[in-house]
Amino acid sequence: MPKNVLTHGARILATGLLLAMSMTLHGQESPQTHLPRTTLKAGMHLIQAQVASTPQQRATGLMHRQDMPANEGMLFVFESPAVQCFWMKNTLIPLTAAFVADDGSIVNLADMQPQSLDSHCSEKPVRYVLEMNQGWFSKRGLRAGSRLSGPPFDSRR
Repeated sequence: MPKNVLTHGARILATGLLLAMSMTLHGQESPQTHLPRTTLKAGMHLIQAQVASTPQQRATGLMHRQDMPANEGMLFVFESPAVQCFWMKNTLIPLTAAFVADDGSIVNLADMQPQSLDSHCSEKPVRYVLEMNQGWFSKRGLRAGSRLSGPPFDSRR
């Protein structure tokens, strides 16, 4: 048998490995779209937020999205308050992160540039981070101390 000919078993194994690698790569390059949703309010403004509450959902976040509707965002929910830091690896749209306390008050805001590895952190421990299109908060006069309301915050007041 020539050296460059794979046995039948080796061919099946190689095909399986290539298929698994292809599925893994494809999954990493696709935005997550089937997350639970909640409606939040910032004064008179409504926000339709996807909720990322598992480690995998939070790690993927808004990666690989080409755009996001004006009043949509992603709410990251953590198990307990901690200093939360975010970066923009594989994120294609400019975002603003609102680091939010348990009562819905915005602790601080951070504008984040696409595909940057710069770290943006909360100024104190928080359980929630809301990412919106960059400029969404400033266009509505929302800043540190402004309050969000909705199911995650209403039960904690």
